[in-house]
Amino acid sequence: MFGRNKGAPIEKIETVIGPNTNFKGRLVCDGSVRIDGICEEGVIETVGNIVVGPQAKVAADLIAENVSVGGAATGSIKAPGRLEILSTGKVWGDVDVGSFLLDEEGYFNGKLSMKEELAPPVIGSSGSSPEQPIAESAAEQPV
Repeated sequence: MFGRNKGAPIEKIETVIGPNTNFKGRLVCDGSVRIDGICEEGVIETVGNIVVGPQAKVAADLIAENVSVGGAATGSIKAPGRLEILSTGKVWGDVDVGSFLLDEEGYFNGKLSMKEELAPPVIGSSGSSPEQPIAESAAEQPV
């Protein structure tokens, strides 16, 4: 989880919603959160990371720097860093993220928005931009 970017620091998980826990409501904290139980009808918000374990079932909005889903999550996800859906993870809902990683066999059904909007490439009838005319032959190509 979050391990593919070697520059990202690993943050200690401070809050755990255990496998025998059913949580409803709003949870706001400063540290990272791990969910292994059931969360429904609410919001989980942190400036750290959220990890949804493989047995977890979440029906709540998730707001964190990075989110890793190994279980089932329904609701919106906002992560300016990265959303990672593992091979056992399933997400239903709209997400607004900095980057998106979907492992093979992971599942996503919703609307994906990336935080940074990039302009699509300009494609004209000649296939080049107006600033760069097409060279007539290979001899005219810049070296």
